[in-house]
Amino acid sequence: MATETVPVKQSSSVFEELEKVQKRIMDRAYEIFSGKGQVFGKDFDDWLQAERETLWKPQIELSEKDGEYNISVAVPGIEARDLKIEVTPEELLIRGEIRHEHKEDKGKVHTCELETGSLFRSIRFPRKVNPEKVKAEFKNGMLSLKASIAEEQKAKRVAVEAA
Repeated sequence: MATETVPVKQSSSVFEELEKVQKRIMDRAYEIFSGKGQVFGKDFDDWLQAERETLWKPQIELSEKDGEYNISVAVPGIEARDLKIEVTPEELLIRGEIRHEHKEDKGKVHTCELETGSLFRSIRFPRKVNPEKVKAEFKNGMLSLKASIAEEQKAKRVAVEAA
């Protein structure tokens, strides 16, 4: 399989997307809470269950070498065209949809652990990156990104002149 380039969109903020996801999880957690008779004391368990049901959080590896971050994201079963990547100097946001359907002609399915739903992963960089220098490639279910670390602004001395 050939390597595919995945477009990376520069963004001013990923907070709006994070808020939408948090709202979806909160709504589902409340549904679970209500379905159990609104019994208090299991709030965290309800939240974790809602998170598992609502999102697929793929595994990542973030490393640093020669002035850039290398990020590997395991996304088996998804197509490159279904990935949406946004980057700010501080954060990387990876979203996508994965669909798995059972077809009648396959016969009776006894067990299925294949993911279906929304992929969502937010990765905070240890240091700022240059959003214009982020590249993403996809091959064999692995998303590989390279992000150049931004040059740090150095403090500058300003001479005080007498008036």
